Order: sequence, then structure tokens, then C-alpha cells
Amino acid sequence: MKNISFIPNMKHDVGLKIFGERVVLVPYRREHVAKYHDWMGDAEILHLTGSERLTLQEEFEMQKTWEEDADSTECTFIILNRDLYEKSADEVHSMVGDTNLFLNSNDDNHDETVGEIEIMIADKKFRRKGLASEALKLMMDYARQNLGKRKFLAKIKQDNESSIKLFERLGYKFVSKSDVFEEITLLYE
Repeated sequence: MKNISFIPNMKHDVGLKIFGERVVLVPYRREHVAKYHDWMGDAEILHLTGSERLTLQEEFEMQKTWEEDADSTECTFIILNRDLYEKSADEVHSMVGDTNLFLNSNDDNHDETVGEIEIMIADKKFRRKGLASEALKLMMDYARQNLGKRKFLAKIKQDNESSIKLFERLGYKFVSKSDVFEEITLLYE
């Protein structure tokens, strides 16, 4: 990874860009909402992410809350395809997914060094190209260097085999299974 720029002591600011070899992470901003909302209209994405469909207005309100709330417990970054971004300088055109870090994980120990991490490559033509792996590594590095996180939880739908394998390849280990939520929890220490 190269050209990684971090802002110390901040979850993120609107000008932050984290550069990897093939992806760029940028904070989720208003201009990203419409494309993100389109992605979340896909039934498969809703199922695999365990999400509910929001109206476009609700999506705009949620993004505004994350961006403006100094006490927000979530960092949301849009994943850009670096090649597309460098050719176009257009973030919306370059969007391929997102990654989230919940600062207050729901683990039973309430360990402040644990964050819950998520990843989604929404644009199907960019799946299985290593972008999710790189984005996760960048997000974990950011969280370690700036947010004091040392361990990461991932909650994944039981039938999302490719995501489970991705996290396992990164060193995450099985912790638990929830039949109620139809998900498994993996931990990286």
C-alpha cells in the first residue's frame, strides 16, 4: 500500500483520502448518496448486508447525521476504484462499494479496542478482484493508527460464503453463530 494519508485524532474529515494500490477510501458524503441508494435497491445486497431499504430522503438524513455528529460511533468510507478515479477525478463515477467501522462494538466485554467492521463491493464487475481485501486492510490500519482499535469483529450472513472466506484469509477466526440473525461472528486479534 502507498500514499496513505491519515488525519490524527479524528474519525475522518471530508477531505481525507486513503490511497491504496487499487482503491481509494473517502468519507461518505452527500454527493455519494444517490449512487449508494441505487446499490441498496438490489435485493441481493440488502440480504447479504442485512440491511433494510431506506427512502432516498432517509439515506440523505443518515449520511448527514454521520458526517455532522461529532459523537457518531460509525466511520463510513466509500471505496473508489483507483484507476477510474485517477482517470476521471470523479468520485461518484469511481464508486465500487463501502466499508464501515462501528467504534463501539457490541461484544460482551465492551472492549474499547474492538471495532466492528463491514465491507461491501456493490458494483458486481469489481467483485473478486482483491478490492475488498485491500479496502479492509486500509480501514483496519486507519482504525489502529487513529482510533485505538486493536481487534476487529465481522458479522456476516451465514450464506455469504465469499465474504466469510475473505475475512478468514485476512486472519479472522470464528467466534460464534447466531441462528436468529442467520450470521456468524469472526474476530481478528
